Parts: sequence; structure tokens; C-alpha cells
Amino acid sequence: MSIKVTNSLVTPLLTDKYQLTMAYAYWKSKKQDQKSVFDLFFRVNPFGGEFTIFAGLSEVMKLLPNFKFTEDEIDYLKKDMVGCEDGFFDYLRSVDASQIKLYALNEGTLSFPKIPLIRVEGPLAISQLLETPLLNLINYPSLLATNSARMKMVSGHKKTLLEFGCRRAQGPDGAISASRYSYIGGFDATSNMAAGKIFGIPTKGTHAHSFVSSYLTFSDIKNPILKDSKGIHEVNFVDFVLQTRKETGFTHTNDSELASFIGYALSFPNGFLALVDTYDTLLSGVPNFLTVAYALHKLGYKPTGIRLDSGDLAYLSKETRRMFTEFGKKFNADYFSKLTIVASNDLNEESIIDLNKNHHEIDVFGIGTHLVTCQAQPALGCVYKLVEIDGIPRIKLSNQLIKVTIPGKKEAYRLYGNSSRSPILDVLVKTDSTQKPKVGERFLCRDPSLESNRMILSPSKVVPLHHCYWDGKQAKEVPQIGSVRKYVIDQIHEMNPSHFALKKPLPYKVTLSDELYHFLHDLWIKEQPPLEIN
Repeated sequence: MSIKVTNSLVTPLLTDKYQLTMAYAYWKSKKQDQKSVFDLFFRVNPFGGEFTIFAGLSEVMKLLPNFKFTEDEIDYLKKDMVGCEDGFFDYLRSVDASQIKLYALNEGTLSFPKIPLIRVEGPLAISQLLETPLLNLINYPSLLATNSARMKMVSGHKKTLLEFGCRRAQGPDGAISASRYSYIGGFDATSNMAAGKIFGIPTKGTHAHSFVSSYLTFSDIKNPILKDSKGIHEVNFVDFVLQTRKETGFTHTNDSELASFIGYALSFPNGFLALVDTYDTLLSGVPNFLTVAYALHKLGYKPTGIRLDSGDLAYLSKETRRMFTEFGKKFNADYFSKLTIVASNDLNEESIIDLNKNHHEIDVFGIGTHLVTCQAQPALGCVYKLVEIDGIPRIKLSNQLIKVTIPGKKEAYRLYGNSSRSPILDVLVKTDSTQKPKVGERFLCRDPSLESNRMILSPSKVVPLHHCYWDGKQAKEVPQIGSVRKYVIDQIHEMNPSHFALKKPLPYKVTLSDELYHFLHDLWIKEQPPLEIN
């Protein structure tokens, strides 16, 4: 069965023009088939944090079997790349991923700067043509998954997080991707029905202010009949609620709002959750909810709760909880004290931290704009660098130390100490090295740039991080989204919490084997021209 990419726009033509001009120059120079190795990695963790969640691999694995130019795309390139020889376009017709090997971290892996997320081995021109599509498929997913994980952390693992960003996302693909990767990062559900269908993500939703304001009077409810939870007795629910209203004493609330709540409860008696801030949250919205909720309770149903979408969310949530608790005691419905309070309204990491400081009573956060747009940092900044050509290691030097690449084929291992179940560091090792970390054996790890910074570790556990996912064809399956989400959560629980601190998080160590350290610095000295001083 053929595998299709989720978005049909993802083709070899989803690339930057300079990839094609380089491919032409490679072809013209007969370099197109040189054996090459490229690393895809990032240099700095996003959002001022100390971790990144690797995401997007499943879409990469859908791209590779479909990585072939169509005749329509070839015709377009002929018109655009005027002056290129016809033989080049014949070459492009032959391009596919059958000669490519791709190694990657498992999707959902907590990853760190300089560790290759993906290593691509194959003919130079084809590997080059993969650069932009791969970066496009990895950058935003990894950024979004990391953003969602951070929001989950600041909210607390007992809180439920809902992704509400479809209407604010950057186009349809932004919306679908945001729903998908926020779920991987730890969110619990989405309002995006398309994402729910495609990926099997749980969906949640209530109603909008327009639903409330669309009701004018109780006569708008044309079908007021509701059976009790056992389906035996039926009542005129409008009359039943108005009778209950007298019992509760909430007789001076907004009637049209109450009518809308009755209309919604008639449709969803087993999951009644009302948006309560259309008119006045504490004087009308919450009392009207309690009236309808109590009427449902008397019929054997269990109401769900309310949503706040404006105002001082900490204060309103605490007052709402107080009203729930007092009402439950007064009317012998103790579980009302634990009814769900949902909050939305342009929430982000900082606003959730402020809510925590004010001891809010919110159970569920609905987060949209600042999640899907990654307001705090709109791009991750993954790069794709050549590290080997025809078996010869290559290095990119820079006056900025952070931009110096680590040459050659390498693989990463995650090392665990004896006194903790948490990993201590990651170490990069040459793939052809005979000196690789082993359980219980002393292993020297070195800082990539500080010669004096050396660590000897006898690991209690060694986890290889890179796996061959593609070798001319699919070599390893990417787990389903639910398994990836669980993998993310398990790693977060396993890590030292200091790496996730809100202020001054502890950097996670990324090191080199002693062999790779000397390999890097010997090549650095070889390629760096000496400074002449007159």
C-alpha cells in the first residue's frame, strides 16, 4: 500500500531555489553522485529552556517514498531555470530516495544542541535536495511540541490542557500540525475536528458567546422535553428549571442566558458545561449554571462545569469554586465542589505562571493563539550541514563558536549514572569508533570546546539514540501518535527536574568522546588559516 504525505504540498518542489541551482552545479561538475553525509540539528534550545522535543519524523518517513519530481514539476523547472541543459532535467526525472540512508532519533526524543536529529547519507545532489523539505518538516513540529510540553509543565501534570488554536493558526497546515504536535507534547485534546479524524486525537469543545446571545426568551426553546437519566420519566425542562430557580434563589439573573443554558443542557445533559462570562460571570453566569446543573442533578444527570473566557481568571475561578462548594453543601450535592472550571483567554506560559502564583482554582486550560503561533519564539532554527564527502570529513568554521560544526559520521548515546534513574549526559562518538560507551566501564567525555572540561563516567545504562529508519526503503516503523506522546511524558518524568526549571534551568551536558574531540580539533586546526600579523 502506498504511503501518502499528510499535506500534498510536500513534494521535492517544496524547496529553496538554491538547492536546485546547487544540484545543477553538482550535475554540471559530475559531482552529483559523490557520497555525502549531512547532519540536521539545532544550536540553541528554544524559549530560553534546556530541552527540545524532536518531532516530525513520521512526515519525513512519508516524504521519502514519494520523493520524486512529477512531469508537471519538471516542465515548470524548465521554464524557470532557463539556460540549464536538458540533460539536467533528465537527471531530475531519475531522482528518488532509493540510494538514501537516514538515521534519526526516535520521534518524541528529548534532544539537545549539536546532537543530530537526523543524519542523511547518500548521493550529494539528492541529499542536498532533501535539505529544505526535511527542515520544513522538523522545525515547526519540534518547536510546537516543545512549546506544548513547557505549558504542560507550568500548568501541572494534574491539569488538563486543550488546544484551541485552529482559528488562529497560520493556515490549514499550521492548524493541523499544531493540533498534532501539541498532543505529542502533552496536551490532552484538541478542538480541531479534522486533526481528531486524521490522527485519532481526542476532541473537546463547548459553545461560544454567540450561542448564549442567540437566545432571547424561553420561548426560543421549541422542544423542552427531557427524560430523566434512566429514561423513565420526562419533564418540561424549561418549567423544571424555572421551578428549580425559585428553589435556588437565583431569580435576578439574565433570563436569555438562562434560556441558552437550558437549550444546551437539553442537547448535552450528560456533559453540560457552560460559558458563563457573556453578561456577568458571578452575578448571572455561575448562578444560571448552578440552577440548570441542579435541575439536571435532580433528574439523575451529572453536570460537568463552566468555562471562563475573560476577566481576572484567578479571582473568578476562586469565587466560582467557593460558590460551587457552598451550593453543594446547601443542596446536599457535595460533588458540586469538584465541578470542572475551564479557563481560556489568550493564555501563555507567563500568564499560567501568574495564575499559579495567585492560587487559581482552574482545572482545565484552553490554549490557542500563543500555543500554535509559538509567540515566545516563532522558529527553532534547525540547520542542515555537510559533515562528510566521499569519506572525507568536512567542517564549517566560524568566528561564532556555536556555529562550528562537528565533522564526520557520528552517533549519540545517552548515559545514566549509578545513583539516579535520570540520564547524566549525551555523548557523540564516531560511527566507526571501537571506543564506545559500555555499561560499567569508565568512559571519558569531553566538552566540545573547553579542553579542561572532562568527565569520566561509568554508566549504569547506555541508550543508543540514533536508529536507521530508511535504507532505500523503510527500515523501521515510526510509532503511532499515542505511543510517541507517552514516550515524551515518560522521558520528562525520568529527567532531572532541574533541567525544566522556569528560571535558570540546569543545562544538559552534550559531550564528545575523547577520540571525536581530538578528531574535531585536529581538523579545525588544519582548515583554519593562521592569522598573519605584520
